[in-house]
Amino acid sequence: MKTTIAKLSEHVGEEVTIGAWLRNKRSSGKIAFLQLRDGTGFVQGVVVKSDVPEEVFQTAKNMTQETSLYVTGKVVEDSRSSFGYEIQVSNVEVIHAATDYPITPKEHGTEFLMDNRHLWLRSQKQHAVMKIRNEIIRATYEYFHENGYTKIDPPILTGSSAEGTTELFHTKYFEEEAYLSQSGQLYMEAAAMAFNKVFSFGPTFRAEKSKTRRHLIEFWMIEPEMAFVEHAESLEIQENYISHLVASVLKNCKLDLEILGRDTAKLAKVTAPFPRITYDKAIELLKEKGFDDIEWGEDFGAPHETAIAESFDKPVFITHYPAAIKAFYMKPDPNREDVVLCADLIAPEGYGEIIGGSQRIDDLELMEKRYEEHNLTSDAYNWYLELRKYGSVPHSGFGLGLERTVAWLSGVEHVRETIPFPRLLNRLYP
Repeated sequence: MKTTIAKLSEHVGEEVTIGAWLRNKRSSGKIAFLQLRDGTGFVQGVVVKSDVPEEVFQTAKNMTQETSLYVTGKVVEDSRSSFGYEIQVSNVEVIHAATDYPITPKEHGTEFLMDNRHLWLRSQKQHAVMKIRNEIIRATYEYFHENGYTKIDPPILTGSSAEGTTELFHTKYFEEEAYLSQSGQLYMEAAAMAFNKVFSFGPTFRAEKSKTRRHLIEFWMIEPEMAFVEHAESLEIQENYISHLVASVLKNCKLDLEILGRDTAKLAKVTAPFPRITYDKAIELLKEKGFDDIEWGEDFGAPHETAIAESFDKPVFITHYPAAIKAFYMKPDPNREDVVLCADLIAPEGYGEIIGGSQRIDDLELMEKRYEEHNLTSDAYNWYLELRKYGSVPHSGFGLGLERTVAWLSGVEHVRETIPFPRLLNRLYP
């Protein structure tokens, strides 16, 4: 019976055949241990010389790393393995013998591994990270579909920017100027006026010349937008969504988290509600922690976010940032016009901001004033203004950075390991 490693638990005591690649092997004169992978998981195959024809044992013993093969054998339980099963091999059939595979079991430098990203993805830890990424995506669709959201796909090529033009990739769209999208938010606001609750999931691009462990040039965003939802309710939606993601990863990625050595006890604490502090209180907290140079009106950098997060064992919302350092579309606090109804959600353990969101301006006159202040005179923005002209309603939304969320839940240090083929400041290959 042909099957996969992921389904071996369904075939204990049976003889099966899997297509696989040889990760590594060790052998003696009488037994060969084959470390196998097939894309769905990892398992050990045991070849006992006395139990198989001589040519089968010699084939198994002499195979090289990343050789592709068909393996036939009996599935047995193995309590010593974290996977729980192994294959007692009766036959191996080489499909393609690999030679001089560049990523050997020894230590390699980061640049070497990134140059060989197309092969590095085959490793057990990188595989685990991608499985966690996949689970976050699956759970995202589950959460929003179960809560009545419609998925809408905003364009990647746009004639306007969401938050300014300084960090955009410019391109020619025939005779017009165009940009690669840095956010689908403006379009999602239009969609919310048609469908009430919507979400998007797609690539975004920032031409930001940053080399930090938190930044990518191309990354993926989940961006919900909700009509008739104000700031406080939006925060509840965000914390329930994050709680759902964490619970799903803990439930469905146990082996992947174990492979990565993730401290799941910390993740188990991540349940709604999350703590909330205002920007004002965050400034006070930072000064107490020795950040004497931080002044009201300045944005927070990575060290500031990390210091704030250290005071909590869950993600923390920082709310009511100064209007001057936030985007033009954010609604001012009705009781205090110098701050806006917004929040950044800061992940624990130094992973920084994973969500940015706000209640949007719904008043036409105020939005026209913001257009003047931000010099948004281009006709490309007219359609966005009209959302306030024809049946405007209170509405809110947020954006979650997928790669930062993957980094946090999987416990990896750098976001370059959280996307299959990262685009960094000095990396466009492979």
